[in-house]
Amino acid sequence: MQIKTSANTMNYLFAILMILSIDVYALNTQAVDSLNQKTYVYSVETVSQTPNYHGWPTVTRSKEGELLLTYSGGRERHVCPFGRIEFMRSSDNGQTWSDAQILVDSILDDRDAAICQSNRGTLLITWFTSTAWMSRLEKIQRWQKMRQVIDAQEYRYQNIKNYFKSSNDSIAQWMIRSEDDGKTWSEPYLVPMMSPHGSIVTSKGRLLTAGKRGSFVGLWESVDDGKTWDLVSKILPMQGHDGKHYHELHIVEATDGTLLVHIRNHNKTYHFETLQTESKDGGKSWTEPHSIGVWGHPSHLLCLKNNKLVMTYGYRGSQRKPSDNNRLESRISMDNGSTWSDPVIIADNLHTCDFGYPTTVELDDNKLLTIWYEVQSDSPNAVLRQAIWKIVKQD
Repeated sequence: MQIKTSANTMNYLFAILMILSIDVYALNTQAVDSLNQKTYVYSVETVSQTPNYHGWPTVTRSKEGELLLTYSGGRERHVCPFGRIEFMRSSDNGQTWSDAQILVDSILDDRDAAICQSNRGTLLITWFTSTAWMSRLEKIQRWQKMRQVIDAQEYRYQNIKNYFKSSNDSIAQWMIRSEDDGKTWSEPYLVPMMSPHGSIVTSKGRLLTAGKRGSFVGLWESVDDGKTWDLVSKILPMQGHDGKHYHELHIVEATDGTLLVHIRNHNKTYHFETLQTESKDGGKSWTEPHSIGVWGHPSHLLCLKNNKLVMTYGYRGSQRKPSDNNRLESRISMDNGSTWSDPVIIADNLHTCDFGYPTTVELDDNKLLTIWYEVQSDSPNAVLRQAIWKIVKQD
């Protein structure tokens, strides 16, 4: 599969806007009273490189210490047919990023990209294809034309229409693999589950994904380095819930071996909360999903070197009540997920509800780096934002 490198050209005005978008919050601290700790946010800045819409990122840190970032780029809006899977890397803890590479650009909307490095060092990227934009197809002429060549754009529209005349495979989950650190990639192949932030590797080297397939959620495992995936167990819903209203799972292994899964819930009870379920037997069985008192989603989970768990998620407060803020939050657990701290605000007063899907990695010196997407006040097109922050002791 050929990797196409995006052109390293952007207009002068956009470059200036990128520079001006850097917000330094050296004095911005948020207390975590229940843990007698606080956060220190060093910087918040934009890392996406083009004026297109960017969404649903995942960042991971490789065994060599490099940051690997994938996301859906090349878009015109939140829902459109143009999403493609792009890839960037940083060798200096997020201070600079490489030019974006286009890894996948199918005639469908490629979105919600995730990346993981397996125990063997293989890079695994997952995403799903969507046709949610089909109902808006006739409105295309009123969409902002983000591409330079209108003729090529119209040709793409016709290809899409022809595709759906001959195929029923319109929504599916996909994966690509690279065994040479991203120099070359496999052709896309189907996988049975979807998770917006992808797979994890456990302390024993197991390659696991907590995800959704059809109307149920569960745990999948690959024993051949991501080539094939088998269902380990289903996660049964909370009493009174329908599993089809569970979405966007993510899994982490705590230091005591417990597997925790966070679930975005759309059932009426605990609506829009993050639910949690645990497994003490390696994922063979799960506790009944339960509320942890967190209104917001989807959650990304990370186990730090000091054994604390960190969850980051989007709090779309304006959906809850008009006077509330939209913000990016994090919580900390010091007891393997049994309890969680009060929220820490990483970024506040966000312009719209169209933001979120944060993922976090641990840097050196106990610093954390979180990346999310966000529509700001000066453009309808979302950018990728990055915060570097730290958990410190209260004075």
